[in-house]
Order: sequence, then C-alpha cells, then structure tokens
Amino acid sequence: MEVKLKKKEGFRGQKAIVIPRMVISRKCARNSIISSLYITDIGFYPKAGNHYRQRLMGADQHIMIYCVEGTGWINFRGEEVKMEPGDYCFIPQREPHSYAADHHSPWTIYWFHFKGINADAIVGELSKTGRLKGFIRHSAACISLFDEIYARLDSGFGNEAMQYANMSFWKLLAAFIYNAESVADDKLREKDAVESATKYMKSNISKSLTLNQVSHEVNLSGSHFSYLFRKKTGFPPMEYFNHMKVQLACQFLMFTDMRIKEIAQEVGIEDQYYFSRLFSRIMGLSPGQYREKRVM
Repeated sequence: MEVKLKKKEGFRGQKAIVIPRMVISRKCARNSIISSLYITDIGFYPKAGNHYRQRLMGADQHIMIYCVEGTGWINFRGEEVKMEPGDYCFIPQREPHSYAADHHSPWTIYWFHFKGINADAIVGELSKTGRLKGFIRHSAACISLFDEIYARLDSGFGNEAMQYANMSFWKLLAAFIYNAESVADDKLREKDAVESATKYMKSNISKSLTLNQVSHEVNLSGSHFSYLFRKKTGFPPMEYFNHMKVQLACQFLMFTDMRIKEIAQEVGIEDQYYFSRLFSRIMGLSPGQYREKRVM
C-alpha cells in the first residue's frame, strides 16, 4: 500500500491510537462478540494544518472522518468531496483516495479505521444507497462517546476494554448513520482495584514500577492482585504496564522527532536496546519501522 503524507510534525492537542496488530488478531478478529465490527485505529486532529494523505491502493480498513471545525476535502471514486463542520464521510477499504485540510481554515477531525464482516456490510449498504457522506450537527453526546471509546482503548487492551470500546462503536456509528439527535450517556462504573491500578500505572508511566509497588497501592497482596488483574484484563499486571509504555511510545513516534533513546527514557526504560526489543515484540515492528508506517 503506497501512502503519501505531508505532515512531518503533529498538531497541537492531537491524539491517536493504533491498535497493535497482535492485539487485533487475538482480541478482535478471533473474538466472537466483536469480530464482526472492530476499531483498528482511532484519533482526533485539531486544526490540522498541512494534513494530507494519499493512498493509491486504498487502506486495509474502512475509514470514517468527521469534521467539526474548519474545512477540508476528500477525493475518491473520481469525485472531490468538500468537508465542512458537521460533515462526515466513509471511505471504503481498498478504495484509492486522498484527503487534506484546507490551507486557510484547516479542519478539526475525529477519525476511525475499522474492519469486520458487519463493517463491510454497513459500508457496502451506505455505498449502494449513496450515503457514504452525511451531516450531523455537532453533538456533545457523540463527542463524549468518542472520548469514552478512546479512553477505554487508551487504558490498555484488556478483554473488557476492547469489548466495551468496540460494542460502543456500534452506538456511535448508528448515531451518525441514522442522524440521531443525541446519544445517551453511559453510566460511570464504580472504581475497583484493577481500574485504580491501571490509573496508578498511567500516572507513573515514566517510572519502573514493580508488582509489589502496584499491589501495595491498591491494598492487595501481589498474588491476589495478579489473579484479579489477569482475570479482568487477560494480561499479567507488568505485561499490561509494558503495553501502556509502548502505547505512549507510539504517540511519541507518530507525533514527534524524538530519538529512540529519548522516547525510551520518557516511558521509564533506560536501556534503549531492551526498549526496542520490547516494542518490536508487542507491535510486530521496530520503533523505526513504526515511525515510517504512520497511519493518518
């Protein structure tokens, strides 16, 4: 897949998550609950000046772009679609395309890449009925739901987080496709030991924590905490912590020109070579290769 891009630096306030392909294979494509429709990439780009992409062979996933401010354009199937606040557009997978922010009034966009049998059916139906592009007024509820999905994925790739995020994605798609006026807010779940632990890990992402330190933080023995954590997330606590470190490293690789050694130190790993091995094992690519294959 040939991808051309014109964005060297990131955009202030940007955020993006590229789900590790190993996680997609293990926890999405083989999961009977969410395998029919699941997110592979998600992000938010505010005032994205100089944002430009061209994929001559299309993407491996379907793409949805939602513009909430500014303007831009999307070109596919020989037609240029202008994007203004409230406009959204679906780009079918393997469809050659390009898109860009307007130079004078660059767009602010929310975007998803997604896959699955039902994803194919949904986008296929929208294509057949001429509804790949639509409009929905700015909805605080929809943005809140996006933020909730993003937050769940940003917390790690445990079983519940992946299922919650992708089941919620159905709701968000429905709000756009059927132009729902609002999306009901989800009730906040009560905090438990695992959630408190992941919050503690995230706030100490630049440190080298031990299992005893984390279990002590939530007032549990190491063995009992490990049992609860693995039962809920599908990962041992320290492996999960490493996933969080690599996830943050991905952000630095995507949006900065920091050296690999500097990024390793930012996520609390002093040994650059250990960091590179860990990153490669989790992401299936070296840090340098990942930087070269930025999605959006």
